[in-house]
Amino acid sequence: MLRVLGHPSAAADGVTRRDLLRAGMLLPWTAAVPAASSRAAGTAAVQGKTAKAVILLDLFGGPSHIDTFDPKPDAPPEIRGEFATVPTRLPGVRVCEHLPKLAARLDRLAVVRSVTHKYNSHNPYGVMTGFDGGHDQTDYHAKPTNHPSVPSVCQYLGVGRGTDLPGYVMLPAYPGYTQGLRRAGPYGGYLGPKWDPVFSTADAHNGADTSVSKDFYNPNVPLVGEPRLPKVGGDLTLDALNDRRTLVQQLDTHAAHFDTRHHATRRDAAFDLLLSPKAKSAFDLAREPAKLRDRYGADLFGQSVLLARRLVEAGVTFVTIHTEAKPNGHWDTHDNNFNMLKGLLLPFLDRALSALLDDLGDRGLLAETLVVVTGDMGRTPKVNARAGRDHWPACGFCLFAGGGTRPGVVHGTTDKIAAYPTDHPVSAGDLVSTVYHLVGVDPEATVPDHTGRPTHISHGGRPIRGILK
Repeated sequence: MLRVLGHPSAAADGVTRRDLLRAGMLLPWTAAVPAASSRAAGTAAVQGKTAKAVILLDLFGGPSHIDTFDPKPDAPPEIRGEFATVPTRLPGVRVCEHLPKLAARLDRLAVVRSVTHKYNSHNPYGVMTGFDGGHDQTDYHAKPTNHPSVPSVCQYLGVGRGTDLPGYVMLPAYPGYTQGLRRAGPYGGYLGPKWDPVFSTADAHNGADTSVSKDFYNPNVPLVGEPRLPKVGGDLTLDALNDRRTLVQQLDTHAAHFDTRHHATRRDAAFDLLLSPKAKSAFDLAREPAKLRDRYGADLFGQSVLLARRLVEAGVTFVTIHTEAKPNGHWDTHDNNFNMLKGLLLPFLDRALSALLDDLGDRGLLAETLVVVTGDMGRTPKVNARAGRDHWPACGFCLFAGGGTRPGVVHGTTDKIAAYPTDHPVSAGDLVSTVYHLVGVDPEATVPDHTGRPTHISHGGRPIRGILK
């Protein structure tokens, strides 16, 4: 319930601490929505961009590359695992048997099998920034000195700013939302919270830490819910909120001391977004036909992928989907790897990504929308004693589609047990450099860090030329 103004005659000083906190619940979701700015893109913008929008699907926890897109059917059983393989639309290329829809669409994808880096952590920090030198001791939680995310850098440099819709949205909520923490990676970091994403809310979760749930490795628990705009409940409707904008003056005096530099930005963003008809329309999944919603999957992540398409179609430039939902919506399969993949994770990926590729193609949006699918890391080649695979950042995969990438390409190979790349290794910096290149930002550009020192936005990475048109 949101009760802010109280009786109409209440003075500004009459706002209670409880009311202020209730109103403040609106602000984190809309924290630092990038407002219109006079900052020019300058020398960081390059000509010939091919992607007008980017959808990133981050498979939180680290998906097994061996059990997905780099199978090793001739390896010993303790390496190859339990799954068979199926042929794809690409001659001689096989993938896991539980990815039949994507096997039939592999000619639309660029598959990178040789992703390798050093960041052994369950954070989107490396995925979102291209920096793989982080450590859990210092970079597990988001902090102002973190490197900024790719969408944050792009907006800072003038690419992808929002007007009536934000330029950068993360679904279904902030990373760490089911563990009571905020993981590093998606934020503006030392560029400032002005360049943070807008986060939807996942109303199926109450924010409690469910990491110790008995269902952590249970593939039979459905992932319910859908991403939503923040709720405004109780007696205060959106129309009433619009009529009573004197709330701004009432909150300013009492709330500005919490964050004097960014309070005005967050305050205005809360109003503008919640009152935007275009935003409410874009987030309204009920406008989609039931048949199409079913194609994406009637679960939290399937509906997040569908919402990503709606947001891109409405004009949002960057949409990221972070598949963290405890107890079991993760890819951290130390235990019960094969049942988790077969019963829950691979069907979601196969269904939702295939639906997205078809949907974007049918709407004429795939050529100008870059789709990227990756995760924290790969998994160990050897199956452990708990029928699981452990962390393995030395080797993993990334998928690209649309937005100026070459379809039907397999880039990089690995050794006989998929432990290490044998050619064309691709770093986390290379991945983000490729995205920068495709959206029209110079991958060689620098931005000032928190000390004013120029910092390379790709962290030494270079575009993956083998997957570019």
